[in-house]
Amino acid sequence: MQQLTPEGEKIINDLAQRYSFTPDAVFSMLQSVINGNGSMAQFNHPEFGGSGQWMKGGMIMLSDMFNHNLKHSIGGLCQELANLVANQPGLIQRGSFQSQHQGTQQQNNDNVCHQAQNSSGPTGAFSLFVPPPAGSSGNWWPEGLPYPSSTGSQNHVRYAYFASLRRLAIELNGHVTLYDTLDHQIGGFSQQQSVGGSITFNSQYGLVDVNSLPIISIDNQAVEPATDDPPASSSLNPPSPVTSSAETREADIFSTIEKLASLKDKGILTDDEFSAKKTELLARL
Repeated sequence: MQQLTPEGEKIINDLAQRYSFTPDAVFSMLQSVINGNGSMAQFNHPEFGGSGQWMKGGMIMLSDMFNHNLKHSIGGLCQELANLVANQPGLIQRGSFQSQHQGTQQQNNDNVCHQAQNSSGPTGAFSLFVPPPAGSSGNWWPEGLPYPSSTGSQNHVRYAYFASLRRLAIELNGHVTLYDTLDHQIGGFSQQQSVGGSITFNSQYGLVDVNSLPIISIDNQAVEPATDDPPASSSLNPPSPVTSSAETREADIFSTIEKLASLKDKGILTDDEFSAKKTELLARL
């Protein structure tokens, strides 16, 4: 995780004070906004009511869905952070996200970032993070991997999830282990630690121990699978065929859409929020 500059720390502390969050919570949201390329954020923090999602344009989904004050604070915080990272070189990925980045620039004209207005914040060009050493990309995960789908940290453990490649990198005690996530669809990586100290995550199969996943490499050194032991994935895969697993996943998605439709009919979700979430779920089919 990159280190904040003194100017960056001042901004984080200022946002924490104005939105009544701790600097740790604001920094975690900053990472989520960066991971969402400045246009969205998937977060999981106690001060934000647990897991949730923010998207540029005003859509916010919280576990504490009836806490409108919290929703307003998170919306304002995310918008300020999005404006902030849009003006930081290297934080926004170009290419397919270019149109969203241009939209961010337009919103900067319409919604002036509070840091620029606040006399206590930096008034000129500044760097939010300390630049990485020369010749270093600044990334802690194995070389050759693209930018992760999501990242996080807790209790001196860091993870980076690469959904499209089915890879999960975890840094623990200074060592980085790369795992094969098989057919797991990791959602809302909780970084929970059991009594025995093992790291777990949530997938469509429930709570899974990371140690059950096949290891690809440790500290960039490839690990050969043991031929005498049963495959590491045997305990993870359900006894039913792959087609049955796909059918179950499809049924779960349609069931979730029906529940969201019920929330929309009750006025809990707006039409836009329902449509956005429905589109996201259908894309998984």
